[in-house]
Amino acid sequence: MKNRLYNKFRSLIYSLIYDKKKENNRFLSLPDYFIDRWEKAQLMGFGEGTSVYDSCLVLGDVYIGKNTWIGPYTILDGSGGGLTIGNDCDICAGVQIYTHCTVNRIIKGLEMEKAPVTIGSNVYIGPNVVISMGCHIGDRVIIGANSFVNKDIPSNTKVFGTPIKIIETIE
Repeated sequence: MKNRLYNKFRSLIYSLIYDKKKENNRFLSLPDYFIDRWEKAQLMGFGEGTSVYDSCLVLGDVYIGKNTWIGPYTILDGSGGGLTIGNDCDICAGVQIYTHCTVNRIIKGLEMEKAPVTIGSNVYIGPNVVISMGCHIGDRVIIGANSFVNKDIPSNTKVFGTPIKIIETIE
């Protein structure tokens, strides 16, 4: 009986995944088949047209504007003073944004450092970027994959590297 029930459940899950794969030509993590990305964003109070994958970890005070895409396996940590992301942004897979730092707490026994992060509108953040606390990113910015953002980025710029360097100005 137990084995039969397990097989029926497994068959149901596989058919759901297979149907979605045929429809979208992709495989997702299992929860993303049951939780709609746009509904999740709406439930979290994010802007209209914004989508957040189920695998995204959202902590603390996070505000996201309209038509922003938050990719899978991202960390949006607003627990250290808030995280604000503007409209029409793409935050790719694996991006980590932090508003606090515990290094000095561990090394020196000091209080945990906290500072808000703000990201403007029309910003593209490539895969696996890490943004540290206190950074302010302007509008119309492109941040290349695998970059480490540890300082402010002015509007209309393209940056990449670890740590980031301004590569060009966007006209």
